[in-house]
Amino acid sequence: MAVATLPGVDEVVCFSYRLRPGVVAERALNAEWQRCRFLWNEAVHQQKSGGKPTLGKLSKILTDARSRSGWLREGSQVAQQQTLRNYARALGHSFTVKGRGRPAFKSRKKTLPSLEYTRRGFSLRDGRLVLPKGVSVPVVWSRELPSEPTSVRIYQDSLGHWYASFVVRRDVLPAPEVTGGIGVDWGVSTTATTTDTEFDLPYLGHRKRCAGELAKAQRKMARRHSGKLGPQSHGYQRATREAAKLHKKAARQTAHDSRVWAKRVVDRHDLIAVEDFKPTFLARSTMARKAADAAIGAAKRELIERGARAGRKVVLVQPAYTTMKCSSCFARAKQRFGLAERTFRCPECGFTAGRDRNAARVILAVAERGHIGVDDVRQADHLLRVGGSVAV
Repeated sequence: MAVATLPGVDEVVCFSYRLRPGVVAERALNAEWQRCRFLWNEAVHQQKSGGKPTLGKLSKILTDARSRSGWLREGSQVAQQQTLRNYARALGHSFTVKGRGRPAFKSRKKTLPSLEYTRRGFSLRDGRLVLPKGVSVPVVWSRELPSEPTSVRIYQDSLGHWYASFVVRRDVLPAPEVTGGIGVDWGVSTTATTTDTEFDLPYLGHRKRCAGELAKAQRKMARRHSGKLGPQSHGYQRATREAAKLHKKAARQTAHDSRVWAKRVVDRHDLIAVEDFKPTFLARSTMARKAADAAIGAAKRELIERGARAGRKVVLVQPAYTTMKCSSCFARAKQRFGLAERTFRCPECGFTAGRDRNAARVILAVAERGHIGVDDVRQADHLLRVGGSVAV
């Protein structure tokens, strides 16, 4: 669920930038990550041996380990302390959240590097990020920071690119005062169908457009695979990198489209009724590839978070019977519609509309009534509101 912030006050946000470390700096970052990974795994071992390590016990582990090992003393104490703080936070969260697993060991080959530094552990000089032990990394400043950062997380993605995510505070600009509501129904052929055709989010198919290049890269991977377990050739690793680049490019384009669309919807509507759609079942269907490309879950999350941050009323409506109910007379059909039936026809009043458009109108009507069930059985328990009370 999105964390709402009152308009007109400060909010804590993360600004991410690309890093361009040289050979020496990258080697230093990887070495620091190995030290932090060792401490994390040592904390996991202590927890599995019995007991629940507290932050005080973990700090003692760090002090003893640094006094015995010159290898640990060569690294930054700030990054190592933050690693143990994150472990204590994750361990405490696993005890409070039902069904959440305990922190696990971090493998050297499968875990990507991630380091955190508080304000006393880094500085910004001449456009470069300066870390302890004389590590200086150039930053690609795509935009200015709104304030002095309080902490930074340095991480590497699957392509080997390094990024820095700065935690800063910024003023929240009040959202424009608007009236009116909109209903959103999720789909595959059209990612989001709304009550107003102007705000529909079409399926743009970014991954589909690069399917030819992706197939070529994957064939190259198959040719260069040795067919044996163990390390693969450098040629295979280069082919894997090319395929990963195409996947990441398509994912970024889809995420950008979702952000732009969510901002348009939030800026023009005070009430946003969203179908509480769970797209996981699509992974086992014939529409799995198209659904993954559309990224319905990411678009839904972006819309909810932006609406809550802007002070809009965001209501999540249960999807049951939304496609079977008439948005004109609210009569419910006696039989379910097949996926091939894209036009809704009401047997009672004769109302005809597109199946998804009718469902979006039903979702909006349900939200305006203050319920999450189409049959008005349950009270609303998925309501986000900023600038007023939060109904649960």
